[in-house]
Amino acid sequence: MPVDPYIVLLLGTVGLAALFPAHGTGAHVASGASTAAIAFLFFLYGARLSTREAMDGLRHWRLHLTVLACTFLVFPVLGLVARGLVPVVLTQPLYQGLLFLTLVPSTIQSSIAFTSIARGNVPAAICAGSFSSLVGIVVTPLLAAVLLGGSGGGFSADSLVKIVLQLLVPFLAGQVLRRWIGGFVARHKRVLGLVDRGSILLVVYTAFSEGMVRGIWHQVSPARLGALLGVEAVLLAVMLGLTWYGGRMLGFPREDRIAIQFAGSKKSLASGLPMASVLFGAHASLAVLPLMLFHQMQLMVCAVIAKRRARDPEAAGEPAGPAAGSRTAVGTGSR
Repeated sequence: MPVDPYIVLLLGTVGLAALFPAHGTGAHVASGASTAAIAFLFFLYGARLSTREAMDGLRHWRLHLTVLACTFLVFPVLGLVARGLVPVVLTQPLYQGLLFLTLVPSTIQSSIAFTSIARGNVPAAICAGSFSSLVGIVVTPLLAAVLLGGSGGGFSADSLVKIVLQLLVPFLAGQVLRRWIGGFVARHKRVLGLVDRGSILLVVYTAFSEGMVRGIWHQVSPARLGALLGVEAVLLAVMLGLTWYGGRMLGFPREDRIAIQFAGSKKSLASGLPMASVLFGAHASLAVLPLMLFHQMQLMVCAVIAKRRARDPEAAGEPAGPAAGSRTAVGTGSR
């Protein structure tokens, strides 16, 4: 069972915010730096996404529509069903965080890595994750506006404007400038990856600091956290089953079903954390807690599934095709 080192850093950041939360001027500085970091993060996302590769991937449109339907339709429906668990199992703030989790885009890196390990269609996983992230910049805030509304812990119509200014505009700027800076971004991928993760750590510190100052964490008990973990385990199990057997019912071959399962059952921490910071403001700490827990859970479970898929007799007899030839070693990062 792998433990993502980045999750350890995230938990350490939460601990730092609990012990030394930002106050007064420090809080204003941290908030401003967090806003700038989010904008730069999405600028880098735009600069990295190859428009040509995205257009090439459209040829596999049935698979991509299936992943998008799982991510932005089936997941939210299950989130709405979980509303019946309030207040007996989940508190209202934890439920809002759980519902927000179901609205977040899919991952990119970990979907590619697990698809590769399981001998699935890696190019399809790359395109599916990229499309999901791109669509999520627009769809996630709109779904949050409809499903969370004014009760979303600080969410309002103004959040849509913030999303456009802090997420969509930087992303589009990265796409426009990709022609000139794409090579630089590719050459310095490792360094910029550290900038990515550092930006997210700053967002987490700012959100949890504000939560500590406002006393939000007094609302969460160990029993509620245990209940949240149980609910998320059921949610992940349902989505893993639906994506695998649903793909079979839709007539997808095995390598495509693998890509659908790993891209359609997971949620992106890298996209979700900045969005939650913009959408929820002072209440972001509780909103991102379900996403952080779900992220680690999906990595652990999918790592086991990927290794088992690789040992399937059906996989062992497959000739090396496009999916096998396109496999690359990709880390299971937070995206």
